[in-house]
Amino acid sequence: MSWTRVRAIFRKELREYRRNGFILATMAIVPLFFIVLPMIEVFAASPSTPAAHSLLKGGPLTYMLGIPAIVPTTAAAFAIVGERQQGTLEPVLSTPVRREEFLIAKALAVMAPSLAISYGWYCFVLVCAALFANPELSAAIFRAPELLAQVVFTPLIAGWSISSSIAISARSSDVRVAQQLGSLVSLPPLAMAVLVSFYVVHPTAGLVIGLAALLVLVDTLGWKAMLAMFNRERLVVGAKT
Repeated sequence: MSWTRVRAIFRKELREYRRNGFILATMAIVPLFFIVLPMIEVFAASPSTPAAHSLLKGGPLTYMLGIPAIVPTTAAAFAIVGERQQGTLEPVLSTPVRREEFLIAKALAVMAPSLAISYGWYCFVLVCAALFANPELSAAIFRAPELLAQVVFTPLIAGWSISSSIAISARSSDVRVAQQLGSLVSLPPLAMAVLVSFYVVHPTAGLVIGLAALLVLVDTLGWKAMLAMFNRERLVVGAKT
């Protein structure tokens, strides 16, 4: 494993994101759909309302775990099939870079901005709550279990979306199809976040530990699937044709 080659591909990917306005715009706009509900709940609630009761349990902010589920899919789905269509994949695969180095760099290049966006928007909501929300409600939002859940589950959920979307990208021939399929495979963690947010599923310590363990397993299987679906020879031949 050469981390020099990993860093080179990582930097190349970040430069590609800066040149591709669609990817950046999508990653910036999508989180807005996941902060509207928490912001309404935080600012519209008073301690005596039913919404406040939900907030005091920490439910609505769980909805923001949809950000790391959805945000990475656009960039991850573009990672391989996008390069094939641009004609830049074959030169990279013709170098001595190993499959693992190539995929790690691709995954890290998606993970870094995805985590920055997810944590950034979450901190934005927390700051707004501290400054403008009812003090009793804002104190409830800053409880350790909710903060820990966001810190732990954000990279695990993002890892699932990234590995599955890159695997799809390696087998797709069209960027739009890859992005649509990537969005579909990100729905299970998003659905769980919504169910917990609206208290259809009640979060318990056992449930949280079980979901974390399940996500670790799913991320591991996703990485193995990504390696299995990446066929260097097929991609090079496909790029030539």
